[in-house]
Amino acid sequence: MPPGSSSQFITLSPVMETSITAKWPGFSPVDVNQPSLFGEIERAVARLVRGVGQLSQVGSWPWFGQVDAGAGSGGGGRGLFGERSSGGGDDGQPDDDEDPDMSLRGKLDFYHDSVMLAEVVKYFRPAPGRLFFDGTLGGGGHSEALLQEGARVVSMDQDANAIRHASKRLSAFGDRFCALHGNFRHFPEILAETGVTGFDGMIVDLGVSSHQLDEPARGFSFQHDGPLDLRMDGRAARSAADIVNMEDADEIERILREYGEEPQARRIARAIVRARDKNPILTTFDLVAVIVGAIGRGKGRRHPATLTFQALRIAVNDELAALQQFLEAAPRWLKPGGVLLAISFHSLEDRIVKQAFHHVSKQMNDRPEWPEPRPNPDYCMRLITRKPQEPSPEESNRNPRSRSARLRAAEKLP
Repeated sequence: MPPGSSSQFITLSPVMETSITAKWPGFSPVDVNQPSLFGEIERAVARLVRGVGQLSQVGSWPWFGQVDAGAGSGGGGRGLFGERSSGGGDDGQPDDDEDPDMSLRGKLDFYHDSVMLAEVVKYFRPAPGRLFFDGTLGGGGHSEALLQEGARVVSMDQDANAIRHASKRLSAFGDRFCALHGNFRHFPEILAETGVTGFDGMIVDLGVSSHQLDEPARGFSFQHDGPLDLRMDGRAARSAADIVNMEDADEIERILREYGEEPQARRIARAIVRARDKNPILTTFDLVAVIVGAIGRGKGRRHPATLTFQALRIAVNDELAALQQFLEAAPRWLKPGGVLLAISFHSLEDRIVKQAFHHVSKQMNDRPEWPEPRPNPDYCMRLITRKPQEPSPEESNRNPRSRSARLRAAEKLP
């Protein structure tokens, strides 16, 4: 790190909100002047079609050169600011009989217990002079573990609250750390002007943060009553309430079946449509009541709303497409010997990671219609983990929300 460096973060300009009039069929027009669709709107429903001014910020790193973030890429916009969570069950929700450890709350105003830290450090081998990319900054746990070993870290997160809090937590590391506001799917565009030519390691931790789950206003957890939001990036146009109040039964069924693998998708979708004809479904408890009424409480540990909330969260944030886009681009940004890590929390994510890693680690492609195998033009990695690695029993006992985590790793070939 060059001496005399002082600027380590990128400053975030205010978001210029545009006041618009939005309307859902059958309800009165509602003026929307705030990032959250339902904030203080009482039982009125509006389609969020707001224009958000581009974030503009300028900062510098001595080892990056000037960084000008005036033009964000779609869905992303760059902003300032240092992990994303472990999740219980497939969607990050704690089961009914779990009581997440509260011992750290109050010590940090942005609580998060990072997942599989020891494994991340083992595979990355952080050291002074090595550069890493953390695509899901969250509370900053993975970034902090790398920084403590002397490495440099570029982090991203689409949640502005996460960036703000983690940046305070990691400010002591000076210009060895930088955080950018945006979705990791857009990292090539966002980093294009920084001069970075390659990373020694890249990681995405795909769980929902503990802070998001435990903050009712975000609507991520059916354990708390709050607005039916589920947006990781508050600037995103569509919330979960938009989906359940606007889409037809067939589309809601498709979302629940594809993204939640919910066996009762059709019954729940039809119940949602019937319920919203009487009153709009605006809160998490509104939706839970509809689901329980449609399929019952069930006898297992899994709450009947678990898969529905997972499906809506994935749809609202376009999570699977974002993951596929990231995995396609990431190998080109790794240095020889660089390691790509992905921590997933449900089968859909893990399947995408597995297929992507296997594709880039195959020397030859073969199809039944070909007379012989052909070289794989994307071959550039070797698998480190043949099967996904799970948290240790000690970690699962300490942090029940981590138990569904699965880590896969691959290394860039010379």
